[in-house]
Amino acid sequence: MGSRTLRRKFLTGLHMGLRVVWPILSVLLGLIVGLGLVVGLREGWSVQDSIYFAFVSGLTIGYGDLAPKFLLTRVLAVAIGICGVLLTASLPRSPSRR
Repeated sequence: MGSRTLRRKFLTGLHMGLRVVWPILSVLLGLIVGLGLVVGLREGWSVQDSIYFAFVSGLTIGYGDLAPKFLLTRVLAVAIGICGVLLTASLPRSPSRR
C-alpha cells in the first residue's frame, strides 16, 4: 500500500470518526469556555485570563498561574476539570468504520 493510499484511508477514517464525535466535543468545549467565563467573571479576571484558566484547568488538571479564591468558583473549576477529562477521553475513542 502506497503512502498516498494510506494517507487517504487515514483522513477518511478521521473524518468519519469526527462526524460522530464532533457534537460531543463541541458541547464539552462550550462548557469549558462557558464555565471558565463564569469563573473569570466572579473572580474579576479578563476574558482572556478566564479562557486561559479554563483550558489550563481542563486539559492539564492544573491551575497554572491563576487560582480561584471563592468556593463557588473552585467547584466550577472541578467541573471544568471533569469536562476536560471527558474531552480528552473522547478523542481516542472516536469510532471508525472499516
